[in-house]
Amino acid sequence: MKNRHRTSTPHRGRGATANPTCRFNANEREAVDDGWQRDDEDAPPLRTTVTIDATRSIIARNDSPDVPFAQSINPYRGCEHGCVYCFARPTHAYLGLSPGLDFESRLLVKPDAARLLRTELARPSYRCRPIALGTNTDPYQPIERHHRLVRDILEVLWEHRHPVSIVTKSALVERDLDVLGEMAGAGLAQVMISVTTLDRTLARRLEPRAAAPQRRLQTIERIAAAGVPVGVLVAPVIPVLTEPELETILQACAAVGANSAGYILLRLPLEVRGLFADWLRVHVPLTADHVMSRMRDTRGGREYDNGFFSRMTGSGDSAQLIAQRFSLACKRHGLDGPRGTLNTDAFRVPLRSGTQLNLL
Repeated sequence: MKNRHRTSTPHRGRGATANPTCRFNANEREAVDDGWQRDDEDAPPLRTTVTIDATRSIIARNDSPDVPFAQSINPYRGCEHGCVYCFARPTHAYLGLSPGLDFESRLLVKPDAARLLRTELARPSYRCRPIALGTNTDPYQPIERHHRLVRDILEVLWEHRHPVSIVTKSALVERDLDVLGEMAGAGLAQVMISVTTLDRTLARRLEPRAAAPQRRLQTIERIAAAGVPVGVLVAPVIPVLTEPELETILQACAAVGANSAGYILLRLPLEVRGLFADWLRVHVPLTADHVMSRMRDTRGGREYDNGFFSRMTGSGDSAQLIAQRFSLACKRHGLDGPRGTLNTDAFRVPLRSGTQLNLL
């Protein structure tokens, strides 16, 4: 049975406008409009459900040459922030779920994250390299307020003097500034705040449950005041839609204490292409074709390029112009300095069960 969900009625507080069938399913289901729902009527509220993820390991390794970290932790699968452009959406298909609305409403948590981390750090083969939080889904998404997995992870890392870098678009990171401040004093912590746009109306539609843009600027200011190195990640840069704000975003973030910057051009892998194109048709129909045309200009005529290095910044004249503008703006606002190197020399190996205590 072939099926496509209706896409003309967005769900309030959600980013995706559809819930396409998991690509691994043999069958597809289609929602049929029986005529009873008015065009101006909101879809019924979509509740968030949380399931336990019984994972047996917590550190993910990475050897991609264009990614600036070798290992990461993602305490949650799925993300309630609902950013329609999120490149991690297709990973929900591996769970038999949709990368659409399921990704932002059917979440999985790893309650044993801190215990698993301590066990992995204690392995004889473990090599200390900075651990990145926020590489796939936001570690400080709303359910972190209740589950506090990131807080537990940070306490383990600080106890064993292990370096960490964080990327988030949530103000909840301020809760952990006591630990992050101590870690930063030992060269063990850095934070990047993701800022996509300064337009509150656009942000509410693009990333409906993330912190408002002005709240993120305040978070940057508070992180800097706590002595923690903080940068801005302009991600994603969406041609036509958010690209004109590039210089303004960098200026605003530098003014409140950001000391470094990076950017990532919009990526549309697998189902994200259809979800984002549908979002454009629903929310900015007059601009939709222009956005997708400019996307193809930056991807060699395609809507997505998965090649190393080019997948992050694009290629061609349009992409090169964005890179030049970014570089000049960073130089103008003092964001072009090298990011500090995190300290790996202070790492303390956790004692394994049955190990005799050191008397000295």
